[in-house]
Amino acid sequence: MSNGHGEDLSGAHLGQALVRLGARAVAFPLVGHGEAYKRFGIPKAVSTRSFPTHGMGYQSPGGWLQELVNGQTVYGLGRSITAARFARHCDAVVAVGDVVSVVVARLSRRPAFCYLVAYSSHYEGRLRLPWPCGRSLQNERFLGVFSRDRYTAADLSTQLGRRVEFLGNPFMDAVRVSTVPLPVLPHPRVGLLPGSRLPEALDNLALMLAMLLHLPRYLGGDSVGLAAGLVKDVTVDHLAAVAAKRGWRLQRHRPRCPGAAALELVHGSMRVELYWGRFADVLHGCQLLVAMAGTATEQAVGLEKPILQMPGAGPQFTPRFAEAQRRLLGPAVFCGTGLPGSVVNAKDTARLLMLLLQDGDLSTICLRTAHERIGRPGGSKAMAQAILSGA
Repeated sequence: MSNGHGEDLSGAHLGQALVRLGARAVAFPLVGHGEAYKRFGIPKAVSTRSFPTHGMGYQSPGGWLQELVNGQTVYGLGRSITAARFARHCDAVVAVGDVVSVVVARLSRRPAFCYLVAYSSHYEGRLRLPWPCGRSLQNERFLGVFSRDRYTAADLSTQLGRRVEFLGNPFMDAVRVSTVPLPVLPHPRVGLLPGSRLPEALDNLALMLAMLLHLPRYLGGDSVGLAAGLVKDVTVDHLAAVAAKRGWRLQRHRPRCPGAAALELVHGSMRVELYWGRFADVLHGCQLLVAMAGTATEQAVGLEKPILQMPGAGPQFTPRFAEAQRRLLGPAVFCGTGLPGSVVNAKDTARLLMLLLQDGDLSTICLRTAHERIGRPGGSKAMAQAILSGA
């Protein structure tokens, strides 16, 4: 059971690992369509419905209101009750996410395991689990609890009076290798990660394009590469409209070599290559990521990449969300000054981008951050083995 886009991705990889070890896995996404499960061939227990904000978390007040109007809160309550009833027919339940999935797992009255991907002690120094998450995890039905980083595992082991393990993060398995590598360049390449939810991702991309225009004029296709990782919901028409408003143009050309982009955004000598659904390729092929995303940013940090944030208007990637992300992911994440969408922020972000590209000490910082905050790839298999041995 998982409750969110990023949680679904982790749940799908974990489910796939369980199946490979001989178990039968059935998915129950509590929010959204759970597309990740479909991609991995994990059957879903029930039909699903999608909402634009995918959770209340750190989003803007407008995002909260949108959820209430759309009925997501009531829908989520009904889904949770259905999930608890369904789980009673299973041998064990794996909760992926936060307090919602934990409570549903406990209500199922079945042996349970939990991967607390949504919580970290790095946020406040000591994790304050919302009621009744802590008490639920102390219940004897929970046979295993897994955290998302080392610090949280140590903190929760003390708080809960039980062993909490850090075995890595399943979402890293999604970007372990680059299946179709981007063309190798003789100079650095910067990646753009505007997010996965529309229309917010388009607004974020517009902010990034405006920021790029504040880079030194000598920068062009022969001095720095630019590549955007886009979700399939972003259409060519969407891009043409965004580009036109910012003075860019959409250009199609024949790929110069295998793995190259067929579409790009052009402004003078500056070109942004466009890649749909190739996040692993973009992450591996870039030396720096300008990010306004959640899980994709965490994956980039896990791959030892530096991150440059641009806070947006939301509903998800707000200044509050960005600040919380910096606490979660540590010294490999940077952010410029100024309000979202302001010229001040665009100029300062461009300034930071140039400094980070020239910083020779970043690799050591990124390596340490990846080890402590994300862990090595292979978390899905390690967690699945622990679940099957304890069930």
